[in-house]
Amino acid sequence: MTISHPLDRPVWSALTSGWAHLAHGDDRARQLDPAFGPFADSFDGSPEPLADLTPGPDGFWVLERAAISAPAGFEVVKVALCHQMIATHITPGGEDFEAGQLTHADATEMLALARLTQPGPFAERTHELSAFIGIKHDGRLVAMAGERMKIDGFSEVSGVCTHPDFRGRGYAAGLMRLVARRILARGETAFLHTYADNQVAIDLYQSLGFTYRAALTATVLRPV
Repeated sequence: MTISHPLDRPVWSALTSGWAHLAHGDDRARQLDPAFGPFADSFDGSPEPLADLTPGPDGFWVLERAAISAPAGFEVVKVALCHQMIATHITPGGEDFEAGQLTHADATEMLALARLTQPGPFAERTHELSAFIGIKHDGRLVAMAGERMKIDGFSEVSGVCTHPDFRGRGYAAGLMRLVARRILARGETAFLHTYADNQVAIDLYQSLGFTYRAALTATVLRPV
């Protein structure tokens, strides 16, 4: 499959560039080390080469233009239409909270917050993919955001989540601004993925300066 743009097949692009040092597999199929996340893809987007890989507990997440069928030994457990959005500038906005750098000492709380709020795949070592930032109240982590997919010239804003007890305070928008500005300051383009039916999230991202780029489909595979 010919890639006309690296974001057309973001998982494969990441696995062969910014994530290459964390990837398992070969030139036919690669996966991110499951400790960091469940992403995988093949060189041409076909499902068959994925059968040679060994999934972690969350199976494989594949992000392509269209849904893929299950390779031998797997089943499709989820298919979801996603919007890919990009930003080359971020709208002005002040943050009336104090965000701090999160460290390995925060890993347990980060994983617990991600499991509670389900911002997308988040594994035990996902927090090591980038410098995550977060907001704490009385020493308790209540919101966070960071970067996930790394592609030459592009970085994905991801892991954005807020504890239900602290929503409505602008934490998600503020943290996203800080992360996206950091990406842009490096001379990269910020991008993200959101479910196509999550209009609340889409409206938020548009207010920050993100614009729609493409429709992609997430297919989740599990071994049978």
